[in-house]
Amino acid sequence: MDGLAKLALTAIVVLAGPSLFSQAGVVGTDSGKLRGATQGAVESFKGVPFAASPVGELRWRAPQPVKPWVGVRPADAYSADCMQVPFPSDAAPLGTKPAEDCLYLNVWRPAGTKPDAKLPVMFWIYGGGFVNGGSSPAVYDGSKFAEKGIVFVSANYRLGRFGFFAFPELTKENADGMVGNYGFMDQIAALKWVQRNIGAFGGDPSNVTVFGESAGGFSVSMLLTSPLSNGLFSKAIIESGGGRTNLGGPRYIDTALPNGPASADSVGEEFARSMGIQGTGKEALDALRRLPAEKVLGNLNMATMNQPGYCGPMIDGHVVVADPQSAYLAGAGWRVPLMIGTNSMDIGFGSAHSKEELFAPFGANRNKAMATYDPTGNGDLRMVQYMVSMDRFMVEPARFVASVFASEGVPAYEYRFSYVAQSMRSTWPGAPHATEIPFVFDTVQAKYGKDLAPQDEKIAQEMLNYWAAFAKTGDPSTGNSPAWPRYSPETDMLMNFAPDGQPVAEADPLKARLDVTAAYVSSSAPPAQPQPASHQQEGR
Repeated sequence: MDGLAKLALTAIVVLAGPSLFSQAGVVGTDSGKLRGATQGAVESFKGVPFAASPVGELRWRAPQPVKPWVGVRPADAYSADCMQVPFPSDAAPLGTKPAEDCLYLNVWRPAGTKPDAKLPVMFWIYGGGFVNGGSSPAVYDGSKFAEKGIVFVSANYRLGRFGFFAFPELTKENADGMVGNYGFMDQIAALKWVQRNIGAFGGDPSNVTVFGESAGGFSVSMLLTSPLSNGLFSKAIIESGGGRTNLGGPRYIDTALPNGPASADSVGEEFARSMGIQGTGKEALDALRRLPAEKVLGNLNMATMNQPGYCGPMIDGHVVVADPQSAYLAGAGWRVPLMIGTNSMDIGFGSAHSKEELFAPFGANRNKAMATYDPTGNGDLRMVQYMVSMDRFMVEPARFVASVFASEGVPAYEYRFSYVAQSMRSTWPGAPHATEIPFVFDTVQAKYGKDLAPQDEKIAQEMLNYWAAFAKTGDPSTGNSPAWPRYSPETDMLMNFAPDGQPVAEADPLKARLDVTAAYVSSSAPPAQPQPASHQQEGR
C-alpha cells in the first residue's frame, strides 16, 4: 500500500471513530494478555488459544496447556478452523482455511464490560457430523447475544480422524485412559478455560450455558453425562442433537459387540494399513504421527463420513462412559435446566425398499405405526420413510431427554422450529436441519442477505430473546411472551415457532407418531449401564 492510500485509510478510521471499529481494552488471561476489537456496542476477542497446538507429538493426545506469551497478543481475527474437507452445501460455510493447528476460541461481550460484571455466559458447540464445522462461520457470530448482556464463547474442537481415533499403542501410551475422543476432550478443555478466565471478561463462571446443534447437540448430551464435565456449566441447550442410542449402536475402543460396530482400535488399524503402515506398536504410531495432515484427512466430510477407516465418537470409559440413552436411563449425569428441540423437517436416515420393510421393525405395533405414519396407505414411500427416520433419529429422542429431566423434577423446555424463511418457502415444505441457527443467533442477515424478509427478522429477534432469557435465568419465558411452559410428560407441551412466524405454546401435534416410535425404540434399547455413584448427582 502506498503512502497516499495509507493516509486515506487512516483518515477513514479516524473520522469513523470508535462506533465503527476500534481496538478494545486489554484483558489478561492465565496465558497472557489479549487485545481484541470493538464494533458498535460489542467487544470481541478472536483466535484465543485454549490449548497447545495439537501437531507432531501432540497429535492424538489430550489437549495440553498453552505456552504463555509475553506482551499483548492481538485477538481481532479468527484463527484456523480444524482440519476438514469443506462440505459444499454446508449451512454454515467456514470463514477461515482449515489447519491442524486449530485449538482456539472466541469471546464476545458488551463493550466496556468490567471484570466484576458477572454476566451470564453462553458456550457454543458447532455441528457438522464430527467431520465438518468451525467457529468462524458468519451465522455463528455472537454479537447479538453480547448485545443482550451475555458473554458469548465459541471454540473449535478436532474433527474426523484428528478428533476421533483409536489405535492399540495409543491406549498403552496413555495410562490415564484419555484416548480416542480428542474432540470431546477439546470441548472440556475449552470449558475449563472458561472457568479459569471468563471472569476477566466480565462473565460469571457459575452461570454458564452450554449449547450446540447436531453434532454439537450430541456433544452437549456427552457433557451432560460425562464424569469429567462436573461443574463446568449450569444449564444446557440441545438443538437437533438426538439423545437415544446411536443408530449403529455404541462403539467401544477395543471391543466389537455382536451385530454391532467394529472396535475403534480395529478401525484405526484399518486406516494405518491403508497408509502402508503395518503393526500396532510404537513404530506404527510414530509413523501415523509423521503422516502429513492431508493424508490423515483424506477426503473425509459429511458426504463421505461412512467410509472405512473412520469411526467417530466412541465409548472410552473416561470421557464417554455410555451412549446417551443408557446413561440417561441409568440416572447418570448432571441434572441442570435444559432446553431441547428439533426442526419440523429435521434430519433422518433410511433405506427401506418398501413399506413392509419400513414398518416391520415396529413388531407388534406395526399396524399402529402404519396407521399413524401412512393413514391412507397411499403415502409416498420416500416421504413416509423420511418421517419415520426423522422421528426416530431426532424428534422422539428430544422428547425422551426432556421427559427424563422433567420426571426427575429438573426444569426442561421443549421446542419445535417450524418456521421457513420467506425466500425458501417454495423450496422447503418444512424447516430443514440446522435452519434454526441463524434465527437463534439473529444472524439472518448474514444467511439470507437481500432476500431477508421483515417477518424473518421478527422471529429471529424473538428466538434470540428466548435463548438469552434461558441463559440468564434458566427460564426462557423471563420477560418474553407467550410464556414457554415447562415440559411435562403428562401435558406434552412445547413451544412451536410456527410457520406463520408466531411462537405458539401447544400440546405436541406429533404425539401419536412419537408414542409409537418410543414404544419401538424402548423395546429395542440395550440394558442401561450402571454408573459410579459419584456421577449420579445434580449439576450446580
